[in-house]
Amino acid sequence: MSVPAEVLKKVKLLEIRTRKLVNNLFAGEYHTHFKGQGMTFADFREYVPGDDIRSISWPLTARTGKTFVKQYEEERELTMILAVDVSGSTDFGSGEQFKGEVINWLSAVLAFSAVKNNDQVGLLLFSDQVEHFVPPKKGRSHVQRILRDLFYFRPKSNGTKLSAAFQHLHGILKKRASIFVFSDFMDEGFEKSLRVLGSKHEVVACVVQDPAEEKLPDLGVVEVQDAETGEILTVDTSNLDVQKQYAKEMHQRKEKRDRLLRLAQAERVDLRTAGDLTAPLIEFFRRRR
Repeated sequence: MSVPAEVLKKVKLLEIRTRKLVNNLFAGEYHTHFKGQGMTFADFREYVPGDDIRSISWPLTARTGKTFVKQYEEERELTMILAVDVSGSTDFGSGEQFKGEVINWLSAVLAFSAVKNNDQVGLLLFSDQVEHFVPPKKGRSHVQRILRDLFYFRPKSNGTKLSAAFQHLHGILKKRASIFVFSDFMDEGFEKSLRVLGSKHEVVACVVQDPAEEKLPDLGVVEVQDAETGEILTVDTSNLDVQKQYAKEMHQRKEKRDRLLRLAQAERVDLRTAGDLTAPLIEFFRRRR
């Protein structure tokens, strides 16, 4: 299937816009955070005073009559998975950018950082079902394919079911991976599957929020549509009682979401559609040094 020219143009523009950020700022934090995912055996050498006796190879020592220790080196190759919520709620934003656009931008920054670090990157798109999966690979052309899918893929459903994505990743990923989950996490019943996934992999919950989801803007009488159910309501946004009720309900939803994330024991980054988009991720990497 051919990709429309406007999609290819978007991908190219996104690469140009993120390149300087990746090269000058983000890549350093990324590299420091992912500088070693484990240790693998490299060679033997003779024991010298001060070596950890736990590293002594007793079989080789017995055969040669000399004491040898095992040497290890860092496993540098990382597998990164971008798990992206493509449900209807990501097509919302009260400012210049929708939540989905912010997700695409940050996914591009992480993907190109992985390329610069010679790591593998894969993509999972999900709604209330697994919509699309791209197995992790290396290379710039692979990242461009991922970005084309982010822009071009049209989900079959508008709903959200985070547990479907988490269960799929747990079943399909055999090697330990770092999984960045981009979603507003406005769902229920995902905490157990997220905790199970986090027992095997490093999982970072990237919680994308918009200011209008906290405080209802005063726009007068407007028609609003639920992005996931399609329900249309007429709302007087200037009514103080409506504003208070909206703020109360959104606060309760946020409290419930935050409680579920705590129960899942997942790492968390709070992202907003307004302000510096990359600052929260950079700060997250700095904290994890």
